[in-house]
Amino acid sequence: MQRQTENKVVLVVRETRLEELKARFNTVSQAQFYVQQQGGNFEDYEHEDRVYHAAVQKAHQQLSLLGRVQVLHRTFIPNFIFGPNDVAVAVGQDGLVANTLKYLHGQPLVGVNPDPGRYDGQLLPFLARDMTKVIPEVFRRSRPTKAVTMAKASLNNGQTLYAVNDIFVGPKTHGSARYTINHGGHSERHSSSGVIVSTGMGSTGWFSSLVAGARGVNAAFASKFTTADSSGKEVPWDSDALATAKGKKLRFAWDSKHLYFTVREPFPSKTTGVDIVFGRVSETAPLVIESHMPERGVIFSDGIETDFIEFNSGSRAAIGVAERHGVLVV
Repeated sequence: MQRQTENKVVLVVRETRLEELKARFNTVSQAQFYVQQQGGNFEDYEHEDRVYHAAVQKAHQQLSLLGRVQVLHRTFIPNFIFGPNDVAVAVGQDGLVANTLKYLHGQPLVGVNPDPGRYDGQLLPFLARDMTKVIPEVFRRSRPTKAVTMAKASLNNGQTLYAVNDIFVGPKTHGSARYTINHGGHSERHSSSGVIVSTGMGSTGWFSSLVAGARGVNAAFASKFTTADSSGKEVPWDSDALATAKGKKLRFAWDSKHLYFTVREPFPSKTTGVDIVFGRVSETAPLVIESHMPERGVIFSDGIETDFIEFNSGSRAAIGVAERHGVLVV
């Protein structure tokens, strides 16, 4: 059947857990043996695989009637060049949508939930069967979209890195990151496990986990621990908003023109402080981090550790809102 247009659609897909196991153990039977020996339910892996590929096939079938389709595996996204008029369709979990959005330059992205019974899909508002209705509207630019603020790290050597959810600055493996942090006109040397800079879209992910942990620790101190006041008298730990807000999610809008940074596990010492550990990053309050790590310092984004830039001694990273934003079809 002849397609309706010559518009190009990039169909972004990923491997299933079963395919990952097959790549590791060479055959399905060996993968099954491994999972069952560990007490797992291999039928769940098979069911997930069938449902996912059925959704991909359905989406591909419908998209082929509407325009030219190119299938792109998620591992090749960082090196793929999207055309200015391309439309991207990601079939997978929320993470696949975020990872794809990072490499787009204003092209619209459609998130497809392959298995609503398995995935909540905050970024996956559509099903494969919706493509015949949604994509023509996207081609005509009549479909509603939502702007997504992105973060950007710019190094003094000219390298840059973008993020849809969050940027991580710290050690390549478990250990201490040593750096000087500059924010809001204040500066402080740190020893920590890294700095997370989150966007509005990322505020329900890593950022939410960091805040929840801080609330829990603060609440525990407020209810179970005491401290000494200036006179030496034991008094209850000072409970602030983090404790009283326990159980509430702290999030901000996807199109917010600001970011938030959080320092993980800051260590107080004679040479390192713990005062600048959380704050809002904006045009008037930029975040600049200077590395003091001789080696193994990195900056990566959106959880993709393999796509990193080195951040070793002498490197300075200015982190703020990116000049471009993502376009998510809703």
